[in-house]
Amino acid sequence: MFKPLLLATGFAVTQLFSIAAQAKTELTYYGQAGYKIVTPQGHVIMIDPWLTNPKNPQGEAQLKALKKVDLILLTHGHFDHIGDTVAIAKQTGAKLVTNFDLGKVMVEKLDFPKDQFGFPTTGNIGGQIPLLNGDIQVGFTQAIHSSSVGVPLADGTETYYGGTVTGLHIQIKDGPSFYHTGDTDVFQDMALINLFGPVDVMLAAIGDTFTMGPKRAAHAVKLVQPRKMVIPNHFGTFPLLRGTPEQFAGFLKQEGVTTPMQVMQPGQSLTLE
Repeated sequence: MFKPLLLATGFAVTQLFSIAAQAKTELTYYGQAGYKIVTPQGHVIMIDPWLTNPKNPQGEAQLKALKKVDLILLTHGHFDHIGDTVAIAKQTGAKLVTNFDLGKVMVEKLDFPKDQFGFPTTGNIGGQIPLLNGDIQVGFTQAIHSSSVGVPLADGTETYYGGTVTGLHIQIKDGPSFYHTGDTDVFQDMALINLFGPVDVMLAAIGDTFTMGPKRAAHAVKLVQPRKMVIPNHFGTFPLLRGTPEQFAGFLKQEGVTTPMQVMQPGQSLTLE
């Protein structure tokens, strides 16, 4: 009487495990603070996408090759984070996810398509918004930095207020969670970022001069306690960004951090199960 039910249940469980085993998230690094995330559902998310930075020789080709991008997430308004946002948006129809002030100046001064930014993709520190039918949740975290948008003019550059500086907590359905620090110093409330949800992968600025350097970044990792790995960024693009992954690794050890560090090169991709 119960045998067919058991067989059917067993089959269903087997199918569920098979589907779970196939759920993979791909992370690609472009240099500086720029990343692409491809979710298990096939959504494509860009973060601070400066593909054409000096450390990425394939940047122009990678930019032209982008056919599908659903969302562009920006932490703040500086040129090395806005990067190729407008070009990607016009090329793919991607919507902009950032704070209201930065989004408005992008539309009004940098010709970002106005129908690709609005309140459904707008947030601010402490807020969390569901996107892409709930397949991702984006939380806006504190960051200690500045933000401005430079608009090229014939006789120079005009500068506009770039809104609140943030980091980003990104939870992927059936995938890992990410914390992108943005440009920031370490701050004690990094210990509260896990209130958005545990962090699996931390994308941490280490370059010094304009952000925390390797020592302070290592303490930031200790506060956040990512479960899977920490990936350093925002180093080496310019001479002033002096922090190195080797220094970072040494300070992680001093802090007693056991989370593995993974150094990515521009253009490199990782598959995260």
